[in-house]
Amino acid sequence: MSLPLLKRFLIALDKYKWVGLITVTTAIGVSGIVALQPREAAVYIAEGILFGNRATVSFSTTGTQIVQQGQELSPDILLASSVLDPVAQKAKTTRQQMLKFLKVKIQEPKKDSKTGAETPFQVIIRYQADDPRQAVNIVNFLMEAMIEQSRKVNVGRLQATISALNQRLPKATQELRAAEGNLEQYDRTEGPALLAAQNGNLLSAITSSEQQQRQLELTLQGVDTQLSSLQQRLGLNPNQAYAASALSADPIIANLRTQIYQIESQIEILSKDLRSEHPTLIELGKRRQALEQMLQQRANEVIGGNNMAAPLSGGDQIRRDSSLDPARQQLANTLVELHTQREALQQQMVTLKNSEQQLRTAYATIPNKQLERTRLEQQVLLKRALYDKIQSALVDARAAEAETVSSLTATKSAQYTVDIKPSKNIPLILGVGVLLGFVGGGGIILLLSLLEGKFYTLEEVREALQNQDVPLLGVLPQLSGLDLDDEIPVITEADSPYIDFYERLRTNLRRVEGRKIKVLLFTSALASEGKTTTAYNLAIAAARAGMRTLVLEADLRSASHIKALNIAIDPDSLTEPLRYFGHTSDCIRLVPQIENLYILPSPGPQRRAAAILESSEIRRLLEDVRGRFDLVLVDAPPLSRCNDALLLEPLTDGIVLLTRPGYTESSLLTEVTDQLNNGEFQLIGAVINGADVSIRFLNEEEELEPVTEPEELYEEIPRVPTGVKET
Repeated sequence: MSLPLLKRFLIALDKYKWVGLITVTTAIGVSGIVALQPREAAVYIAEGILFGNRATVSFSTTGTQIVQQGQELSPDILLASSVLDPVAQKAKTTRQQMLKFLKVKIQEPKKDSKTGAETPFQVIIRYQADDPRQAVNIVNFLMEAMIEQSRKVNVGRLQATISALNQRLPKATQELRAAEGNLEQYDRTEGPALLAAQNGNLLSAITSSEQQQRQLELTLQGVDTQLSSLQQRLGLNPNQAYAASALSADPIIANLRTQIYQIESQIEILSKDLRSEHPTLIELGKRRQALEQMLQQRANEVIGGNNMAAPLSGGDQIRRDSSLDPARQQLANTLVELHTQREALQQQMVTLKNSEQQLRTAYATIPNKQLERTRLEQQVLLKRALYDKIQSALVDARAAEAETVSSLTATKSAQYTVDIKPSKNIPLILGVGVLLGFVGGGGIILLLSLLEGKFYTLEEVREALQNQDVPLLGVLPQLSGLDLDDEIPVITEADSPYIDFYERLRTNLRRVEGRKIKVLLFTSALASEGKTTTAYNLAIAAARAGMRTLVLEADLRSASHIKALNIAIDPDSLTEPLRYFGHTSDCIRLVPQIENLYILPSPGPQRRAAAILESSEIRRLLEDVRGRFDLVLVDAPPLSRCNDALLLEPLTDGIVLLTRPGYTESSLLTEVTDQLNNGEFQLIGAVINGADVSIRFLNEEEELEPVTEPEELYEEIPRVPTGVKET
C-alpha cells in the first residue's frame, strides 16, 4: 500500500492535473528563454588601491594624530558628492551611472597570527566597464579625488581642533586669574599669622605671656601679704586708709577739728556752772554745730568721688579718721599705694590672659588656614596646568597647519582585468527548468489539496475518527462497474464482490455489545458522502441474509431515490405527507427483485420537513415498523444542511455517521463528532464509504473467493453503557 501522503498527492494530481501541466510548461518555457539568451560580452574591471599614509615626517603631535584619524574613513565620506561629481564630469558620465558599476571596500589593519606583522590600511576601488580605458581612467580619477578628500577632511579636523582650543582658552585664562586672585587675597589677610606660626613667633609669644602671668601672680602674692599686714596694724582697709590719710594731711580739717575741741572744752567747763539753756552754752553749741558742718563739707571736698573711697558717716568718724599721727599716716599712705599697685597688677594680669587667649585661638586655626591655603594653591596649579596644556596644544595645532597632508596615498596607477562570461549549458538549464517545473507543480498540487481541508485517503479519515474517539464500523469500497440509476448504485447481483463489504458492516453492527440494535439512523456531515447508497446496499445485504428489512427515506427535503429499485413514486404522498405516513400499510412498498426488502419512499421535497418529522404520525410509524421488521434503516439528511437527523435520533437506537475520502472536510467532521459525542445523542460509530480498497473480480470459469479486508482497518466496537434505553 502506498504512503498516505503519496496517495493524497496522486488523488490531487488527478484533480489538478491541468495546474501541474501549466506549471511544468511555464518552467520549461522560462528555462528555454534563459538558455537561448545570447552570451554576455566581456567586462573590464579596473582596480586601484589606496594605502594609509604613515611615512609622513611631522614635527607636531597634532599633525600625526590627524593623519592617523584620517584613516578612519567610511564609504559615505569617500563617495561624497564632492568626490563623485568632478570625477563624473571628467569621465563624461553621470554619478548614478558610475555608482551602478563602482565598488569601494575598506580593509582595516590586521595582524598576522603567524608573523605578527600588521597589514596596512587599504581602500580598494573597483570599477566595471565595457571599455578598459574608461574603467582605468575613472579609477585613477577616483583615487586622486579620494586623496584630496582625505586631505580636506584632515584640514577640517585640524581647523575644528584649533577653533575648539581658541574657544576654551579665554575661559581657562579667566579661571587661572580668579584662582591666583583668591590665593593672593588669602595671603594678604592670613599670611602674617601663617608666617608667625611658621617662624615660631606665635608660640614664643604664648610662652612669654605665660611666664609674665606667673611673675605677676608672684608679685600679687607679695602685695597681698603686705596689704594684709598693714590692714591688721592700722585696722583700716585700703579705702579707709586713703580717707584717713587724706583727712589727716589737710590743715583746714586740722584747724576745724582744733576749734571744735576748744568749744567742746568750753562747753564742758561751763556746763558745770551753767544750765543747758544758758545763752552762752547755746551759742557754743551753735558754733560747734557750724564747725562740724564745715568739717563735713571739707572732708567731702578732700576725699571726693562722692564718698566712694571711704563713706563718712558723721563728724565723730571724720575726727577719728583725720587724727592720724605722722607714723600711722605714712603706713596708711603705704597701704593705699600697695592697693593701687595690686589693682594695676590685676589689670595687667587680665590683659595678659586675654592676649594669651587670642594667641591660642589664632594658633588653633593655623592648620585650617594652612589647609585652605594649600587648597587655593592646588587650584592655582591645576588651572595653570590646564592653561599651559591648552596653550601647548594650540601652538602644536598651529604648527601642524603647514604639515597637514592626506591620510591616503597611491603607490601605483589602476590596473584592469578581463571578465569573460562562460558559455551557457543549454541542456543543463533546460534540465533544471524541467526539474523545477515538476517540483513546483507537485508542490502547488499538494498545497491546493491541503488548502481544501478535505480527507483524500482512507488512512486520513480513519486517523481523524480515532482522534475523535469514534468507532469504525466498516470500510466500503468505491462502487464501479454497476448500472447507475438516479445516481444510486445498488448491488442487485447475489454474487457481486461488493456484497461482502456490506455483510461485514452488518456483522459489525450485530457485534455492538450490551444492546439490540434494530432501528439505525444513517446521516453524514455533507452531501455526496454515500449515506443513501450505504443504506440501500446494507438493506439488500440484510434482506439476502434472511432479515425482514425496511429502508425509511427520512430526507424530506430531497426527492426519493426508489427508481434505483424499479419502484414508482406515489403521487399522493407529495400533497398530503402526514396522511401518507399515517397509513403504514399503504406507504411501505415491497422491492420486487429482492426478497425480504421493503422501502418507505420519501414524499419530498417538503417545505415543512422538520414539522413533519416531529409529528405524531412519524412517531407512531417508527414504533409500528420497530415491531414489524427485523432491521430498519433510516436515511436522514446531512447535518450540514439541517438538524432533521437529530430530531429523529430519540426514536432510533443510534446514529451511524457516513464519511468519504475526497468529500469529508476536516473541520466539519470535527464539529459534527463533537456535537454527537456530547452525551445527548447515541453515536454508534462511523463508516468510511468510497474507500480505495482491493477488489477482485472473477471470470465465469473462476470460483468466487471471499474478499477480505485487513483487520487493522476496524476497531473493537465499545460496549454501550448500562442504563441506555433499549426496545
